[in-house]
Formats: sequence, C-alpha cells, structure tokens
Amino acid sequence: MSLVRQDEAPRSLWQDAGAALRQNRAATVAALVLALITLSVVVLPEVLPFGYEQTDWDHIATGPSLGTGHLLGTDALGRDLLVRTLWGGRVSLLVALVATAVSLLIGVTYGAVAGYAGGRIDQVMMRIVDILYALPFMFLVILLMVLFGRNLVLIFVAIGAINWLDMARIVRGQTLSLRNREFVEAARAGGVPAARIIRRHIVPNLLGVVVVYVTLTIPHVILVESFLSFLGLGVQEPMTSWGALVNEGAQELETSWWMIVFPSAFLAVTLFCCNFLGDGLRDALDPRDRSHR
Repeated sequence: MSLVRQDEAPRSLWQDAGAALRQNRAATVAALVLALITLSVVVLPEVLPFGYEQTDWDHIATGPSLGTGHLLGTDALGRDLLVRTLWGGRVSLLVALVATAVSLLIGVTYGAVAGYAGGRIDQVMMRIVDILYALPFMFLVILLMVLFGRNLVLIFVAIGAINWLDMARIVRGQTLSLRNREFVEAARAGGVPAARIIRRHIVPNLLGVVVVYVTLTIPHVILVESFLSFLGLGVQEPMTSWGALVNEGAQELETSWWMIVFPSAFLAVTLFCCNFLGDGLRDALDPRDRSHR
C-alpha cells in the first residue's frame, strides 16, 4: 500500500508572522524580558517586605546592600529603592498601555472613517489633523496638566488624546488602499452599511500595521510620561514613576549614584525591548517577506 504525502495546510498571515517572529532572536529575547519586567512590577511589590512609601529611619540614603535588606539601596527619605522602582514601573507601564489604548481608539476610528469616506470629508478631516500637528505637543500636554490638575487619569487622557495623530494618518493611508478591494466592493454592493464595512472588513485588515505601531507607540508614551515626571508635572508623591525616580536621582547624583542608575536601567531596558519587539513584528508582518519564508 503506497503512502500519499498530504500537502500541508496553508498557514494564515498571523501563523506565518508568529513563526517568523520566533526565528528573530532579538525580538524573542525582547518579548521575554518585557514579560519578565511586567511580571516583576505587578507581583514583586506585593511580596517584598517594604512598602513604596515606608521609611527605614536607620538606613537613609544607604547604598545597595544585602545586609540591610535594601538590595538597591534607599532614597533620601529612607524608602526602599527596589520597591519604589517596581512601583514606578507599574505606573509607567500603566500610563503607557492606557494612553496607547486611548490614542489607538481615536486614531484607528478617525483614520478609518476618513480613508473610507474619501472626497471632501477626507480632506476636511485630514486638514484638522494637519492643524493639530502644527500645535506644540508637549505644550498642550503641560497646559492640560496645569489647567485640570495632576493625576493619573488626566495623564492617561492627556497623552493618549494628543498622541493619536500619527495613528490616524497611518490608518487612513492603509484604508485608502483597501476601500476599492474586491471584498469591500462586494460588501458595498450587498447593501452593507458603511459603519459595518469599516468595522468588519477595513479594521481587521489593518491589524498588522496597528500592532506594529502600538509596539513603537508604547516606548514613546513612556518617554513622554517620564519627561513630564522629570519636570515635576507627572505623578505626585508618595506615588512615583520611572521619570520621577530619575528626577530624584539626578538631584542626589553626587552623593547617591544608585538612585539614578537603577531606575534609569529599568527604563532603558524597557525602551530597548519595546523597540526590538516592534522591529521584529514589522519584519514578521511584512507581506513582501512572506513568500520567501
């Protein structure tokens, strides 16, 4: 009895991209490190013996030491720097994720509607984007913070609501290339409402581009939040973030080097990993490379 070799079932774009991403060592390591950092900032502050605002009066501005129990040392108020850094990472990552989600929601919706509508509607909507581009981004964020107060929710909204412009342009350009494709024309001929076409046919085909851009937006948002905290406009004491910790460390640099080195290291590693992962996703989701895999 002869055996007939069965052809392998064709893989979807996402399966193909996943296989390509696993072959990219830099992106794989970056994803693992990001997962480890995320798990650490979520879990470790709950199990470590010190609170993020707890003062150890016997060890104020003490360097890293196993004997004192402060592995990364303490700050100028005697608070454990490891716990503070993990809490700062929790805040910075939360701001990045929520602000990116806000910009994603606004940018994808706005860009998809503009690209699908076309004509004058598209021109008017994109001129609004051009006008907003001309306004100084950081000035608007600082203005919102000064006018409405400084709290985490406002930081989420302020950064996310102003950071959607690039996403809108990217989605609009991709939508223009999709609006005349056969499956969209068939849906339109079948009487499917425009809102449903955008939701069911346009947006799902933009996910590859959106996923890549999200991985590049997250480090940008982290840097913006860190810069605001460095200026004293971000989270307020006793809460902290990586930017706020770097600001505190910069003021004590001559006497307490560990206060700036360790938070900066966590921030830098996270930013590098996000960029490596974004580059890997961009290559993995590039349809021009799919035929060579």
